Amino acid sequence: MRRSGEALPSSHTAGGHPPARSDRSDWATLRRLFPYLWQYKWRVAAALAFMVGAKVANVGVPVLLKNLVDTMTPKPDMAQALLIVPIGLLLAYGLLRFSTSLFGELRELIFAKATEGTARQIALEVFRHLHSLSLRFHLERQTGGMTRDIERGTRGVHSLISMSLYSIVPTIIELVLVLTILGVKFDSLFVWITAAALVLYIVFTVTVTEWRTQFRKTMNELDSVAQSRAVDSLLNYETVKYFNNEEFEAGRYDASLDRYRKAAIKSQRTLSMLNTGQQALIAISLVLMLWRATSGVVDGRMTLGDLVMVNAFMIQLYIPLNFLGVIYREIKQSLTDLDKMFVLMEKEREVRDAPGSQPLAGADATVRFEDVSFAYEPARPILKHVSFEIPAGKTVAVVGPSGSGKSTLARLLYRFYDVQQGRITIGGEDIREVTQSSVRHAIGIVPQDTVLFNDTVEYNIAYGRPGATREEVEAAARAARIHDFIVATPKGYDTTVGERGLKLSGGEKQRVAIARTLLKNPPIVIFDEATSALDSANERAIQSELKSAAQDKTTLVIAHRLSTVVDAHEILVLESGVIVERGTHAQLLAKQGRYAQMWALQKSEATPLM
Repeated sequence: MRRSGEALPSSHTAGGHPPARSDRSDWATLRRLFPYLWQYKWRVAAALAFMVGAKVANVGVPVLLKNLVDTMTPKPDMAQALLIVPIGLLLAYGLLRFSTSLFGELRELIFAKATEGTARQIALEVFRHLHSLSLRFHLERQTGGMTRDIERGTRGVHSLISMSLYSIVPTIIELVLVLTILGVKFDSLFVWITAAALVLYIVFTVTVTEWRTQFRKTMNELDSVAQSRAVDSLLNYETVKYFNNEEFEAGRYDASLDRYRKAAIKSQRTLSMLNTGQQALIAISLVLMLWRATSGVVDGRMTLGDLVMVNAFMIQLYIPLNFLGVIYREIKQSLTDLDKMFVLMEKEREVRDAPGSQPLAGADATVRFEDVSFAYEPARPILKHVSFEIPAGKTVAVVGPSGSGKSTLARLLYRFYDVQQGRITIGGEDIREVTQSSVRHAIGIVPQDTVLFNDTVEYNIAYGRPGATREEVEAAARAARIHDFIVATPKGYDTTVGERGLKLSGGEKQRVAIARTLLKNPPIVIFDEATSALDSANERAIQSELKSAAQDKTTLVIAHRLSTVVDAHEILVLESGVIVERGTHAQLLAKQGRYAQMWALQKSEATPLM
């Protein structure tokens, strides 16, 4: 949690929120997606085979209709034809129709695993990568907008694969088959009319859709802004209520929705222009094809069956093309959404494991800060040449005014950031040269503001060591002296704590945090102003639990209230990022320096007025 006066990174730093757009081309995005699909190459091949089978059957239907119509044309032996030939043709027609559906379903069934597996893998990689990014990124990101980007990106994988494999590729296959039949069976003018109409249709659709993309992107950005504001407002529900700003928040949200509405209307207007142009091109090409076919029938060059076949071909061909604008727009949008998710996945990690780094040995829990200097921003240093040691099993406290850099010590020890000068060691090992996971496994923390998951009490305590049994959870709760409170509630350990633990009091949340840390049982413990948000009665009540949690552990206590650190083996006084005094409580009082002044001031504030 940010302390008053303590600097946080600027949004202009290298670790800022990722840009909404990247310069990656659509082809580059597809190449980025391809390796995920290649894992399912045999399924892709099988799906393509079924797709070709479905299209061959589909194209066979108009050919069969032609033969049926020609057969039904009046002839001297009409009665015999009715008894024999139409039955076979009708059965063949039904078989082709069934084959089209069957092959289509088999294609989807075979390829479902590839689609879902690809989407799952990409979403999981993004999720893991986001957890691997530095604290700087997460302090600056907007939760609502980022989660919407991930949601749209995952949906984009499904849309991109389904649109391309189920719409674009089948249409191309069908188009090649139809043009081949028209070119072989009739004159080339049928092919030229069809090809010219298709080229004009595709060029018009792509050009207008490219132009429309800007409006769609604007809609998405405004949608993310509205979502972020809504989530931020709801997460800060109590603050909104404290200042009676419900209408103010509603106004901000409505302003975002109104900007989205205007962008959506503009997008719909351009969509109507696109659809109208497409229908005009389709109508003109159909008229030309039917004119050519009817002229052929009149001249005797074509039969009625040929006319029916040409008409059926055009209808079958233009039905999927009628959705080309939607398909192209969806593919473009899916590529944009997928690219945003890839941007998140490729976000550079500010803190990363060194090549070949090994886990922390863990034999010695001694912590050392050696000439450590650090700044969130170059112009404002937070820590300046800080050096101290926390011997294994001992307690060192750091006190000082707000903004002096106390909490930064905990962030650096957890390796949320890397030091810019000096080094931090655990058991003599530089934490930059071992894995981050092993460092964080060795450390437990009770923070000033305990944030709990919106789940049960048991889940939140067990979060200290996932997989712990109910008995182990209860033992940790007893040690933190919260077991009796939990079992007194109607649902006991199954009680839901609410968003960020808002259903619990400050003292109850702190005890859950202590129980969670006790369950984790790390060799190093940090108390980051763990009682500063509590009243004096609760503070005194929790002090014994904190001492129990620190028993035989290497402990760093970051405190504002000096009464909580009097038993520390060493106390450091930090001011403006510099250690100005150090010693035990008694030694520092005897020096009559800065610590003694702070002690006297806090004692006078605690003395009731008469």
